[in-house]
Amino acid sequence: MPRSLTQITDLTAAEVREILDLCGKMKRKEIAPKPLAGKAVACIFTKASLRTRVSFEVGIQQLGGNALYITDNEIKLGERESIADAARVLSRYVGMIMIRTYKQSDVEGLAKHASVPVVNGLTDAVHPCQILGDYFTILEHKPPERKYKVAYLGDGNNITHSWLNLASLIPLDLRIATAPDCRPDSLYVEKARRNPQSSVLLTDDPKEAVAGADVVYTDVWASMGQKHLAEEKANKLRSFQVNSSLLKGADPGAIVLHCLPAERGKEITDEVMDGPQSVVFDEAENRLHIQKAIMAFLLK
Repeated sequence: MPRSLTQITDLTAAEVREILDLCGKMKRKEIAPKPLAGKAVACIFTKASLRTRVSFEVGIQQLGGNALYITDNEIKLGERESIADAARVLSRYVGMIMIRTYKQSDVEGLAKHASVPVVNGLTDAVHPCQILGDYFTILEHKPPERKYKVAYLGDGNNITHSWLNLASLIPLDLRIATAPDCRPDSLYVEKARRNPQSSVLLTDDPKEAVAGADVVYTDVWASMGQKHLAEEKANKLRSFQVNSSLLKGADPGAIVLHCLPAERGKEITDEVMDGPQSVVFDEAENRLHIQKAIMAFLLK
């Protein structure tokens, strides 16, 4: 069976660190592996994308491969033919499959039946490449690896779940501030809390979450596929906005992250996103480097 990345917990803690180390070497141009030379990668998109599409296509090219952009109109995964059949067919053509879609079960189905690695570019449940890239960004901007204090403010979504997955492997002091009925799935919380080296706080007080934090993180309040709930989510989460007043409660050297796209003036203010503590665009760049590292790791 090939190795796939359907979510962060497919990896061990040692493998996470191996990928992060590989990412750093690639970003510093110390190595330029070509594990995709002569191969194509099927990039399946049933959700719109800027960063995921461009970073994967550029990364695939830099690894020596060719990216094939496939939309839901062509594939209609699980409708036009079964996920198992699509996985078996694609495996005869390509060296890897990347998918950005709604259902986590679609990614897991592809990984189960494909004979090539499958990478989760995002689902409604998790966003593993994003959070691995985010952790790499923290390592770049903060002192050598320690138990970082990460405050996440906003909806309990795929980003939150992936931070919890990372906390189940890597020591983290993770504080999640959200409205009581916007909390992350308890299964991810319980998994993270089983790691004795991590601590997980769930609170409805943003100031409690941010107090002394090394990292302040936010995301849009209504994720893709939930835009019909935008007004409802905004009413519940307005007090969790990352602004300069709230940021004063964090460590003076805290950095601010946002996975983008941002709805400026809602979950984050311009003053913070464009301010000296923001590393949002470094974070966006690192999507390219981490995804290259993930692909190279899976193909080694």
